[in-house]
Amino acid sequence: MTGGHLRAAGRTSLVDAAIEQLRAQLSSGSWQVGDRIPTEHELAEQLQVGRNTVREAVRVLCHAGMLQSRQGEGTFVRSTSDPAAVLHGVQRSGVRDVLEVRAALENEAARLAALRHTPDDLARMRAALDAEAHVLATEPERAGREASVEHDLEFHTAMVESAHNPALTEVYRYFSASVRESMRAAFGDQEMPEVDLDSHRALVDAIASGDPEAAEAASRLLIADPMGTVARLLN
Repeated sequence: MTGGHLRAAGRTSLVDAAIEQLRAQLSSGSWQVGDRIPTEHELAEQLQVGRNTVREAVRVLCHAGMLQSRQGEGTFVRSTSDPAAVLHGVQRSGVRDVLEVRAALENEAARLAALRHTPDDLARMRAALDAEAHVLATEPERAGREASVEHDLEFHTAMVESAHNPALTEVYRYFSASVRESMRAAFGDQEMPEVDLDSHRALVDAIASGDPEAAEAASRLLIADPMGTVARLLN
C-alpha cells in the first residue's frame, strides 16, 4: 500500500523531518499493524528526499519498534504507537504523577512476588537492606541521600524482579529512575525522604510469607512516606 502522499520534507534536518512524516502516517492509521510500507524508492519520491535519508529514517523507526524490516520482503508496520513519544510524555509529567505510577507498579510487583519469589530473591532483597543499614549506621548524616540511594534502588529493583515479569521490570526501571530525577530536580537531595528500614524488612517478610494481600499492603505502607513527602513539598 502507498499510505497516501506525504508532504515534502524541508531542506534542514531531512532525516528528522522524514521520521516525523513517517510517524504521522503510522499514528494517523494510514498504515496498520502488519502492513508493508511503500518501498524506499516510493518513499523517497513522496518525501522528495534522497533514498539514503529514507533509509536512515526507517532504520530509526525500526530501532524504536514501530517498523520491522524483513530481508527480501520489505518493511512492515510493527506498532502505530511510538514508545519514545510515550516516554517523553512521562518526562513532562509532574513528580507526584510519576511517583503514583511507580507506587502502582511496586504494589502489583509485591503481590506477584509473594506468589512467585525464590529463596535467591529473598536473599538478594535482604542483602541490599543489610548494605543500606551499614551505610546508615556509619554515615548517618547522609541518611536517605546519595550514600544509601544505590542500595535502596537495589532493594526495590530486586523486589520488582521477584515478580518474575520482565515487562513489569523494564517499565519499573524507567519510572524508578524518573521519580528520583524528578524529585532531585524539584526539591534537591536535602528533601529526599530518609529510608525506613523497618518498613522495608516488613515488606520482605510479607513476600516471604506467600500472602499476596499482605505483601501489597506492606508495599503501600512503605511507599506512603515518599508519597507524603512529595505531597508536603508540593503543597
